[in-house]
Order: sequence, then C-alpha cells, then structure tokens
Amino acid sequence: MRVNLIVTIILSLLFIANLNAQFTLENAFPNISLLDPVNLQNSGDGTNRIFVAERAGIIKVFPNSSSTLSTKTFLNITDRVSAGGEMGLLGLTFHPDYENNGYFYVNYTVSNPRMTRISRFSVFSTNPDSADKNSELIILTFNQPNANHNGGWIGFGPNDGYLYIGVGDGGGSVNAQNITNLLGNILRIDVDNQDKGLLYAIPLDNPFVDSTGNQAKEIYAWGFRNPWRSSFDPVTGWLWCGDVGQNNWEEIDIVENGNNYGWRCYEGNHPFNTSGCGSPSEYVFPVWEYSHGPEFSVTGGYVYRGPNVPELTGKYIYADYGSNKIWSLEYDGITPPTNNFLLTAPASPTSFGVDECNELYVVTFNPDRIYRFTPTAAIIAPSGLNGIASITLQIPPEIVVDLWWTDNSNNEDGFFIERNTNNGSFEIIDSVAANEMLYTDTSVMDSTTYSYRVKAYNSTDVSGYCNEFTVTTPLRSLQAPGDLLAKATGPNDVDLTWTDNAFEEEGFKIERKTGMQGNYSVIDSVGENVLNYSDQSVDANTLYYYRVFAYIAQIVSGYSNEDSAMTPNITNVTDLQIPIEYNLKQNFPNPFNPSTKINFSLPEPSDVEIKVFNSLGKVVDIITIETISAGYFERTWNATGLASGIYYLQINAHSTASEQSFTKTIKMTYLK
Repeated sequence: MRVNLIVTIILSLLFIANLNAQFTLENAFPNISLLDPVNLQNSGDGTNRIFVAERAGIIKVFPNSSSTLSTKTFLNITDRVSAGGEMGLLGLTFHPDYENNGYFYVNYTVSNPRMTRISRFSVFSTNPDSADKNSELIILTFNQPNANHNGGWIGFGPNDGYLYIGVGDGGGSVNAQNITNLLGNILRIDVDNQDKGLLYAIPLDNPFVDSTGNQAKEIYAWGFRNPWRSSFDPVTGWLWCGDVGQNNWEEIDIVENGNNYGWRCYEGNHPFNTSGCGSPSEYVFPVWEYSHGPEFSVTGGYVYRGPNVPELTGKYIYADYGSNKIWSLEYDGITPPTNNFLLTAPASPTSFGVDECNELYVVTFNPDRIYRFTPTAAIIAPSGLNGIASITLQIPPEIVVDLWWTDNSNNEDGFFIERNTNNGSFEIIDSVAANEMLYTDTSVMDSTTYSYRVKAYNSTDVSGYCNEFTVTTPLRSLQAPGDLLAKATGPNDVDLTWTDNAFEEEGFKIERKTGMQGNYSVIDSVGENVLNYSDQSVDANTLYYYRVFAYIAQIVSGYSNEDSAMTPNITNVTDLQIPIEYNLKQNFPNPFNPSTKINFSLPEPSDVEIKVFNSLGKVVDIITIETISAGYFERTWNATGLASGIYYLQINAHSTASEQSFTKTIKMTYLK
C-alpha cells in the first residue's frame, strides 16, 4: 500500500510538472523596440494591428506579425503627460464603434496640480496609423493627492457600451471608503451622451445616480486600493480586477454594480483597519487572494478566449509584478476557484492584452517586451479575417462578399469557411486549399447581414477560430418600367408593351387582374431587355388590368403604370380604350351660359343616372338614366329656362360586371 501511494504521488507530481511545462512564452515581436510599455490593445476594426501605450505618453502601432520590423507613433502627448513611478500614460481603450467614429480614450496623469485626466482623441481620417494630438476632448479630471495608487485602467463594457475607469485610492487608504470622491473606485460613465454640465452622462443604474447628497454618481463599485489592470470576459461579461495589496495580500475580484470591495477595512479576506467599518456582510471579498513573499504586486489579466492555447480556455490569466509568476484561475461562480501556477515570465509583467483573435499577450518591464504563450494547438488558427460586400459591374449585377485572412500554420490541408445569416447558426459553406487566403461568396442575398469565420484543417485536426467578420450586403436598386400600354387585339389576346428604365434587370414579371375589384397575380415573366408580351389566356368580353415590374434575384423594382384592356365579343372585334377608374370631371365651361359639357368615364359596363339639383336639393333636370358600356363619355346640359345660380350635378353608377359602384357630385355656376 505504501509503495502504491508513493507511485501515485510521483505520477501526480509528474503530471503537474508536465502541466506546467507545456506552457512557455515567446517574444511576440522580437524586432521592435519599446520603452516602459504599460498597456496593449487592439482597435477592433478588423485591421489586426497592435497598439502599445508607453508610460511617457506615446502610443505605438504596428501590424500583428512576428516579422514586424518597426513601429509607428500613433499618438505623442509627452508634452502634457507627467510620467514616472506610478504616474504617466496608464490606460488606453478604443470606442466600440471606432471603425466608424475614430474615437479612442486615454487615462493619464498631469502635474501642477497633480491629477488624473480621462480624454478622448480622434484618428486622422487620412491616416489610420496616426491620431490628431490636437483633437483632445478632456472628458473627466480629478485630483490625485499623491504620485502613487493612480489605477489607470479604462475599458468599455461589452454589453452596455459604457466606459469603465479603474481609480486607486491616491495613496490615502481612507479614500476608498469615501463615496463622495472618485478615488478607490471603479467608475462608469456614458461617453455617448451628456448630462447637464458634464461631457458624459451617468448611467441610469449606477448605484448613486438618484442620490440627493454629495455621493459621486460616477461610482460603479468602491473599496479598492489600487486596481492595476482589469478586463471583461467577452463570454460571461464579468469584469475581473487585480487589486494591489498593502502589507500582506494581493487579491482578484469580480466587480459588480454597487458592491463595496472592502479596502481599507480589509486587505483581501483579512481585517486591515476596521475602525469605523461595518459588519463583514457589507463587503464583497475577493474570488482569490495570495500572500506576499516574494510576490507583492498583482497585475490583473484576462480570461483566455484565444484559439491557439486551448488548455487555457475559460481561465483567468494573471501575474505578479514582483516575482514575475503567472497563474491561471478557474472559476465558474459556483464551485470554489482553482488556481494553477503556469510559468515565470522573463521580466516584470506590467500588463496583459489581447489582439483581435483574443490571443493573449504579456507586457513587461526590464526588458521592455511583449510576450505571448507559445501555441499548443495542433494547427494554428488563421487570423485577420476581413472582407467587403459589393455589387459587381456585370449585367445583371451580382452581390458578392470577398474574404481574406492570414495563414499562421504550415500543416493545414485547407480552410473551412463558415457563415451565419442574421445571427443564426454557423454552417460550413465551402472550403479552399492549403495556402489559399482568399474566398468569394456568391451565394448571398441583398440587404442581409452575414458573419463569417475561418478555420484550418488537416486529416487529423482542425484549428480554433480567430475573429469573426460581419457584413451587411448592399441593396441593388432597379427603376420601374414605364409607359405600359395594354391593347386587346382579339377576343383571346391582349398585347402589352412597355419601356425599360433599369437596363440591368434579369427580366420582367407581368401581373394581371380581372375587373377593378380583382386581385393582381403574376401570370408570366420575360427575360432582360424584352419589352413586350402577348397574353393569350384571356376570355372574350372581359375587362383586364395589367402592371409590370423588373427583377434581379429577390430584388424587384416598383410597378409600372397600370393599364387595362377590354376584350371584345367574338363577333365584334374592335380596338377599345378602357379607363382604369370611374370619374366625373368638372363641367366646362364653368361658369356657363346657357350650356356646359359634362365628361365622365366608366371602367366597366354600368347602370348610370346623372341628375341636376338646385341649391335646395330639388331635382331640376335628368341628363341620363341608362346602361352604358365602359369608356369615356360626354354629355351637354342646357340650362335655358332656369334662373341664374348654383346647381349641383350628381352621377350614380353601378357596374353590371362587378359590385363596383360610384357616386360623385360637382358644383356648377349658371350666369346669364
């Protein structure tokens, strides 16, 4: 039994050693130079670039490639940043709609007086690798009593779009429990709207938004000493935070709205200075803590959601600045957390960051470098998926989506292209061979939102996914045909002609209805550039209405004008022009003396009464009472023998071919 126990222990230790040994870091960008890097971000605009903030006040940008040879200066605000120690350019984040508005936000310190400044800048529209330093809009400032404990992290919530700001206690432990100032808190503001007197709005569910006292309404959560690096998990939406301890304990928190995280009453789970503090139930204690020696300063990280180190998926990766150690913390909100040591970094981790694929990077001081975990996946995922939707110039024009990506593996047999439609489920739509990095999707519809993702594969494995690319296809437009003319050429034949105003259609569809009260339906179609049609499916002595529209796939034009034709009896073949609606026109001339003309139209054979009334409503004349065929008609009314004045003419018509009826009254003036 003792021997078996020893063997079991040895195997367990070997397993742990192998678990730890499988993770290594590699220099992600060995050819570039950095100075005091403190933050790494991506812009989320599909360009697959890396942005690194340096403490002195410079943001550098470069392609996300290990072969990158140099960087560009995206922003230089060293003329206004006060840097050194825990002060400087500390935070960077990009607006969720950066691709369209070009806004990004920074958190930095200034002197005389010493304060933190949260500012918005804009990228030059003509140069995506350069920002306008003169575009600064200072959103928020607050005083810093000391040069340390400035916090500095900023980031947008993935679900609410609000800007979150991590603020230290300013070197004064009493500040973190004082909710009348902004120190020792996680703040949350709405930078897309403005409240009166502010350059931002207070979210309506911030804990003190309705307070009538002097509580700081920007506070989202409080009780932090120096929240050094926070991040949102894009899957759960949880806000993770590494809060630097004082004497003995470092802590990892999951930050939620309205919670008090305990500092200065507690350091981690342990009482620190409980004078004037409430009961423990008033505070939220950390998800994880670790003690000092040799560790002494936590650097908050990210929940790993990248494709290339699948063993870390869903685990929170964080580090200690003092010991350079990196751990993974697994926590689902229900079961107790599990913490595992992964490796010791080659230098002091100042920050973590992710690229557009959610691949994780470690930023370090001394040496000033950017590391990433050496991939462990059997096939490395392609990255930088991007594309464009367009209308081709051919006739008829087609809608296509062109895709391109970067191949990061050397052992794939090809790539699978997956697509979903309007946020549906992803499905494989096609594949391309190894080393192919372009694809054109021609099986798309107009004005539809598609999302794509690409993975590499070989005979035994498939890669994970990198970023998704989403696009809404344009809408092709067609002008309606015009000048539709319907002409009955026989008892069983109506000929149609029209003009083409689109010139890029696939064809035309013809609709028909029987009588005015009928319903239109498609009876046939013709190809592009065909501008006539013979309808030989009609009956004799019947009134038909027609209209025509152009189409491309599922896109249709508006309708042409409507026209009608009355087929003749078999024994009476004549051309007839039939109006499309009942009408009674104003008499002409008006005023008149002594006669005037009355014009009316009938779209169907009808029983017709036309009467004239005086101003007292008495019938003074009957122009006609008869059954009249469809057509245009004119009658003359002579008012000789009547007094000058106002008269009213009324028509009542009832179709003998349908249940359509028509009544209209006009006013006439007789002047002798």
